[in-house]
Parts: sequence; C-alpha cells; structure tokens
Amino acid sequence: MVMKKYILDLAVKEVVQVHERYVLLKLTDVRPLPEMRPGQFVEVRVDGSPSTFLRRPISINFVDSELNELWLLVATVGEGTRRLASLKEGDRLNCLLPLGNGFSLQGGETALHKVLLVGGGVGVAPLLYLGKVLRDSGVEPTFLLGARTGNDLLMLDEFQKYGRVFVTTEDGSQGEQGFVTNHTLLYKEHITLIQTCGPTPMMKAVARYAREQNIDCEASLENLMACGLGACLCCVEKTTGGNVCVCKEGPVFNIKRLLWQN
Repeated sequence: MVMKKYILDLAVKEVVQVHERYVLLKLTDVRPLPEMRPGQFVEVRVDGSPSTFLRRPISINFVDSELNELWLLVATVGEGTRRLASLKEGDRLNCLLPLGNGFSLQGGETALHKVLLVGGGVGVAPLLYLGKVLRDSGVEPTFLLGARTGNDLLMLDEFQKYGRVFVTTEDGSQGEQGFVTNHTLLYKEHITLIQTCGPTPMMKAVARYAREQNIDCEASLENLMACGLGACLCCVEKTTGGNVCVCKEGPVFNIKRLLWQN
C-alpha cells in the first residue's frame, strides 16, 4: 500500500538527552500527525548548518497518537546531527514523512507467534514503536538489545512497557556478556519470527542464525540515504530480484531477498 507523503514543519515539544551521544526529539503539530508504520523513516532538513546540504534520514522511534507526538532518536555523529541535537523546545523541524516500507505486523490468528525484536546501537530505535504496535495487536514481543557497555543501552524503561527485555553487553557490565547472537534466550525459547535493526555485521549474524534455525526474519537496512524517494540511487542494495533502492523498496526486507549469504 502506497502511503501519502507529507512535508511538515513540526514543532519541537521536548528534547531529552538520553545518552551523551543520543538525544530524543519529541515533535508535534497543530493537526493530527499522519499515519506511520513501524520501520518507516523521516527525512529531516537541517537548517543552520552550512556544510549540510542533504536531508538526514532518521528512523521513526515512536508515535504517541494520544499526545500527537513523533519521537526521533538522533545519534550525534556529524555536524548535521549535532545541529539537530541542539534544537530547543519551540523550534521547528521540517520533515518529509512517512517514507519507506516498514515491518510486517503480526496479529489476529498469529497472535500466538513468538516474535523476537533484536537491536543494537541506534538500531534499537524503530523497535520501540514496533513493539508497541505488536502489543496493541495482541502479540507479546520479546526484545533482545545489545550494546558495548551497560551505559550504552538506550531507553530500556520504554521497551519494558511493551514486552520482556533481555540485553547483552560486550564488556559484561549488564545482562549477558557477548553479542546478541550469543544470548541463551535464542536456545531456550521457540521463536517464529525475528525482526532486527542495527549495525550490518550484527544483522548479518542474526540473519545467519535465523536461516540455520529456519526462522522467518526481517532486517531494517541502514544504507546511506539522501533523497528518501529512490531518485538519487545512493542506497542501492543487491537482492534476489536485482538492485533496489533501500529507501523505496525497504528499508525493511525479508532476509530471503538479500544476498548476504553470498
């Protein structure tokens, strides 16, 4: 289903410093926000940065329909994102949304399915809204979140509202030590679907595990995107059906379409 796209000047309602390198922008509008699906993203215009010419793609972290809020979790990695992190309450942010195709949503007859949401780094962002929508549809999601240290785990209190949360850290400072694919949860419970987002090496490892266990799996790719509309061709990914633009055909793909195994 093709969803209508909007260019909106959203108001910054709140800026939350969730980590020394991450800020959470809570945006709103005088009108109801458009419908958005978990896994879709927003292209934001960065004003006031002379070296930032292109919009920045940011995953939809959460949508609160009651408060009419859109949440964007921003990792401050360059001048453009540092400019976004400096926004204050009352500022405006120009957004092109919603873009891309999101995760498959399980509900109804599939409510008994065991859905595991696996994230790492800023890749945990789209899993929060996905968990909320799954929970609302009658599915009890389980989150498996990885980070380098316990201090790098993001928004755990929010994830715990929508399902069980398990964590791994590389230094063992919180949860089990190691990577998400080493967590004992993977070998204790029956899982029927994995949905993942994070660093590419992590997602490839998750996809390899899913293939070995014959588990359906979807991955949200984080290829470099500029236009968000499939025009600039900078986010092309090789698939079983040929080269496709991640921003338009994805960013979420069933791993059976990806050539990662090769």
